[in-house]
Amino acid sequence: MEPLRAAVRGGDARAVHALLDAGADPETTEEHGTPVLCLAVDTFDLEVVEALVTSARLDRVAPDGRTALLRAVDRGAHAITEQLIAHGAAMWHTDAEGRDALALARYWHETGAVEVLRRRTGGRGPVGRRTVVSGEETVWEELSSGDAPTVRTGHGAILTDLEPRFGITVPFAELLSRALAEPDVDHGVWWETTYVLQQRHDVGVWTAAAALRARPDPRERYFGAELLRLIHLLDESDEEVCDEPLTDLFLPWVAEETDPRVVRALTAGLAEARDPRAVGRLPALTAYPDARVRQRAVGGLYGAVAEGAADALAAVVERAADAEAAVRRVACTVLGAAPPAAEAASQALAARLADADEGVRVEAAVRLALRDDPRGDDVIAALDGSDAAAEGGPYHWLLYDVYRHRARVR
Repeated sequence: MEPLRAAVRGGDARAVHALLDAGADPETTEEHGTPVLCLAVDTFDLEVVEALVTSARLDRVAPDGRTALLRAVDRGAHAITEQLIAHGAAMWHTDAEGRDALALARYWHETGAVEVLRRRTGGRGPVGRRTVVSGEETVWEELSSGDAPTVRTGHGAILTDLEPRFGITVPFAELLSRALAEPDVDHGVWWETTYVLQQRHDVGVWTAAAALRARPDPRERYFGAELLRLIHLLDESDEEVCDEPLTDLFLPWVAEETDPRVVRALTAGLAEARDPRAVGRLPALTAYPDARVRQRAVGGLYGAVAEGAADALAAVVERAADAEAAVRRVACTVLGAAPPAAEAASQALAARLADADEGVRVEAAVRLALRDDPRGDDVIAALDGSDAAAEGGPYHWLLYDVYRHRARVR
């Protein structure tokens, strides 16, 4: 019991998996009777929660009267809430005030996380704030005050995710307002509101989103562009149904747009479209001042580079020496798709073998190896036996691709 509690508290997901495989009880509690699943929720540790959800009782009520799901909602832990529901956690359980998951999320959202914390601490002391990033880009604010549990500002996103599950359809304007309430467009509520609207598969949503192009607030324009991109990207009826209307809208829009956040969404949409007109705009966007625009434009040129398009290849070769490591790394990935005879691609990859960023060096070495070019073999050999190359490490699957390729060509 104690090793499992220690692993959960220490955020060691590997150890949790190993202990459970060895027979540790997933219903282990801490000294006050709180299940370890709830402890993982309290620390916002998604990996540990994922290790526990397959064997722990999801709807077990902790001494505070809440299940793990209600605890996750209370903490504003959006990804953990989604994970628990996906594994079957019941949404109808209620807390001591009679609120189920939906009602609890609405209470936090409508009251405001800062106000709820102040009520819980009797208004004593300031509310501390810090920004946390989950996944690659999703941003949340983390709030703390006195001895009250730390919470994240995920309640609006949780509410937006829960409403359709309870059969509630929220108007477009209200979901837009929820997003606009958070200044940072990378905040998780922006993704959740646009995703929920996309899932309606309603032509009226497309029309409302397109109309936001004319709004003076760039965040409204971003919402519209991002929503249109998602409608196109996630369309399940026919992958090319939205290509032409999206390109017709995005090409003139990106030419006149001044806000880099909006250009980022427009570039992503063009990169995901199959319309040749969209791809033709991307080489110019690889030189855009915003690094995330450049990154998306470069990634969108993968197919054109694979087909040997000279302008696309030249643009990506230039970005292989970009000031931002993330752009250089995606450029290496794309250059690896160039035809075998494209010597400029191989030379650009070889030049990155001495890159200051390890991820870029490894990406370049792997892409060279997949082109049967041995110049990156020393970089690959240096990773042999390392944690980074082991299963679960950042380079495991890249190196596995090299192994499979070499086994196939021998």
